[in-house]
Amino acid sequence: MSGVIPVDAALLRGIPLPRHDDGEDKDGRGRVLVVGGSVEVPGGALLAGVAALRAGAGKLQIATCRSVAPALAVAVPEARVIGLDETAEGGIAAGAAETLAGRCGRCDALVIGPGMMDGDAAGALAEALLGHGIAEGFVLDAAALYGLRGIGAQAGRVVLTPHAGEMSRMLGVTREVVRADPLAAARRAASVLQAVVAMKGACTYVVTPQGQAWACDRGKVGLATSGSGDTLAGIIGGLLARGATPLAATLWGVFLHAEAGARLAGTRGRVGFLARELLAEIPPVMAGFDTGQAREESRWTKATAT
Repeated sequence: MSGVIPVDAALLRGIPLPRHDDGEDKDGRGRVLVVGGSVEVPGGALLAGVAALRAGAGKLQIATCRSVAPALAVAVPEARVIGLDETAEGGIAAGAAETLAGRCGRCDALVIGPGMMDGDAAGALAEALLGHGIAEGFVLDAAALYGLRGIGAQAGRVVLTPHAGEMSRMLGVTREVVRADPLAAARRAASVLQAVVAMKGACTYVVTPQGQAWACDRGKVGLATSGSGDTLAGIIGGLLARGATPLAATLWGVFLHAEAGARLAGTRGRVGFLARELLAEIPPVMAGFDTGQAREESRWTKATAT
């Protein structure tokens, strides 16, 4: 497609991720706060949180419904888990923004939405958290996108990760309109909301507010499975926490997610692998780039020594 740049390894080698040297502590790799989960879907927050760690973030906090917080804390021992007030529908109450602002302090990346089912409360909570500005970068996913009218002072620091259904609600159009031209939908949303948009699909489009566009079609059909989007949101959040820009974090996140799916398709089969299995594939994919970068640095060192 004219004007759309493919997301591939060659592109990403020109957009290196922040490097972390031996001896650097976990704070140096950034702190992620995942606000998500519900009584019915607590695992969405788990998948996003672990994905952030697998993408290299140093510290993880998860804020979720009070009734499921103890079980989630046992399931993710690497995280500090905070229990929040719940709605009657079993979601996180919108008023929890004040609690989070007071208890969590400032984090490097805030991921809002994975596993949240109460759309009205999730949208209100997302807007309140954006207003508090408790993070350097934000990822809004799933129900956090419902009713989103703007991102205020956080323009340029937000990534949105909708699928066709969520995009249709954001734009007030039918799902068929979005599916007919997902790139146009992504460009409209990115421009109106002044955010980087990852329009998820068989071909995922990454679009900036200025209309620049990239496309990744490496994802296999097996990625269309429960929890896959939660994993992508967490990866992007983890990369933001490490210091990547919203655009770089999104391009890398989309590629890592797709490549993890491609590898599982080769070992497990085209369909049937689980979103949780994507998590362990992320570090090896990143390590492949580290090896190439180290090789290039070795060549440079040798060349400058002669």
